[in-house]
This record gives sequence, C-alpha cells and structure tokens, in this order.
Amino acid sequence: MQVVIDILENELIEKYPDVLGILLRDQTTQKNIFWATDNYENLGDSYKADSEILPDLITGEKGNIIMPRVHKDKILQLSRSKEMAEVFTPSWICNAQNNLVDNSWFGKEGVFNKEIVLKNKTKSWETTKDKIIFPVGKTWLDYVQDTRLEISCGEAPYLVSRYDTTTGKFIKITDRIGILDRKLRVVNENLESKSEWLQAVEIAYKSTYGFEWQGDSLLLAREALLVTFIENFNQKFDAEPSIEEIQNIAEIISWNIWQMDGLKGVIPNSCKTYSIEIADFFETKTEVVRCKGCESQNIKLHNGIYCNIMDWQEKDKETSKTGKVIRFIDLLKK
Repeated sequence: MQVVIDILENELIEKYPDVLGILLRDQTTQKNIFWATDNYENLGDSYKADSEILPDLITGEKGNIIMPRVHKDKILQLSRSKEMAEVFTPSWICNAQNNLVDNSWFGKEGVFNKEIVLKNKTKSWETTKDKIIFPVGKTWLDYVQDTRLEISCGEAPYLVSRYDTTTGKFIKITDRIGILDRKLRVVNENLESKSEWLQAVEIAYKSTYGFEWQGDSLLLAREALLVTFIENFNQKFDAEPSIEEIQNIAEIISWNIWQMDGLKGVIPNSCKTYSIEIADFFETKTEVVRCKGCESQNIKLHNGIYCNIMDWQEKDKETSKTGKVIRFIDLLKK
C-alpha cells in the first residue's frame, strides 16, 4: 500500500480480494451502502443519490471518482458544506479534543502529546516519546477496549489521522492523534508477539465506532481505518498482514462504521409517506400515512429502517457466539 492519502479502490481490489466488497457492505440492509448525495449524478443513473455504491462503479477507469475532501475542487467543497453541513476539522483541533477525553481518562494532561504553536503561528502537537504509563487501577488493555464513538464522522479524522483533512499533509504513524491511532500505539508499546498483537488490535477496532450520512465519505472512513491497520502491521512486523487478517478487520469496520441519519437513528432517507385504502360499508377511503417520528421529532417513532450495529462484548443466546446484533436506537435509554 503506497504512502499516499488517497486510498485507490483499484489498488484495494487488486491486492486484497473481496475486501472492497466488505467495505461497501451495509450490515443493516445486507445491501451496499449508497451514495446519499447527488454529487455524482452526472455520471449516470447508477450514481443517483439512492443508488448503491457498487465496486465496478468506482474501479477500473472510474477508480479515481471517490477522493478525500481536500482533493475535491473548492466549488464542490463549498456545496457540500452548505447542503450537508460537511465541515472537516483540522487535525490540531481533533487532537486537542481527543486530548480532553484522555486527560479525563488518565487523570492528567500531556499523555500522548503536547499541544504547541509553531513559528508560523499555526497550531500543532509534539508527540511524547516515552512509553505511556497508566494510572493506578487501570491497565493498557482497559484503554484499548474503552468504547469510543465519532458521530457524523465524515472521513473519520477523530478516529484515524493518516492525513490532515484540511491540508492533505500525510502524518507518520508515530505522530498520529486519532482515537484508534492512540489505541494502536498502546498495543504497539506493550506487545511483541504477532498473535497477541492481532488479538489486541481486534479489540481496539471492535471498541471504536462511527457513523456517517454520505456514502462516499463513509467509504473513505472505512478505507482509512483498514489502511491504518495495514500500515501499523507493516511497521511493527516489517511484513504485510495476511488476506484473512485484513478481511477480518474489514468485517469489523463494516459493522462499526455505518451509514445512518444521526438525528433519526435510521438509514438515511428511509422514512416513508405512503397511502393505504380503508374499506367500510359504504365506500373505500384513501388514508395518507406519515412517519410519526418525523412529525413529532421523536427518534423512537420513525418508520424508516433502524440501523444495526454489533455489540462485540455481548453473547448471542441463539448461537452462543460472542457478538450480538443490536439496534443503535436501543442504546438510547431516554
């Protein structure tokens, strides 16, 4: 995998069989994620907002259609910002906010890095070089398996920071600041055995979540998480992970980074208004049925398709396997 910020679908499909198909899967509908944006409609009917993103639509001669926001032209960036409130956060802000979470978890500041101001007045960070020390009563594994979620994740800059989403500058592994990046740093510092490393990394991925509306951004986020795994494996063991290991991580990502309308908890645009005919003794009347959730703004009353995620810690009673499919909406207690 080349050290570039734009992950090429042609390279994925060529080097890693079936992986692109896994990354495009929607685990709720058992179809593919869909575009959920009209930015690509000029390419044909298969690129309409409600169409699924299929591998052959983004590979071959069309292998450069989906690209990071920083590579899109300025007009399209402004359009997406206006229509979908798509605003990408500079990495230094992601770092500062992730630091706040870790300051609380560790009970002190400056665990992973120190925030600094460069000579040109831009803000950045200076990575700590020493091995991370954990507070009394907490272990490195507690940190790795702590559940974290990025809402409306876009290209997931809070989860993985392969590049600064506003400048396009590539960030080397040792200086990355994402939630998952930090978990992987901890794993790298504490394990040398490949089997133990893979097991801990799997835990890190299973405890890291995010959701996004637009299909292209969602795919970019999923790809970024997958390539982050490959890059860390390569740096740790000076080798490529096996295709089975890559497919396993891709499967976890397809569950944990999912397509959702965050205000409704459903697949985007899946709420419907429809008509039903009601017959009585004298005549047949047509009644319009609208989504009660949309009318009342009650997140639990929508008639759309509520999104499923995987609770990797829960045991399924029917299969006795670890990992139970649950509705995201059911995590909301109130």
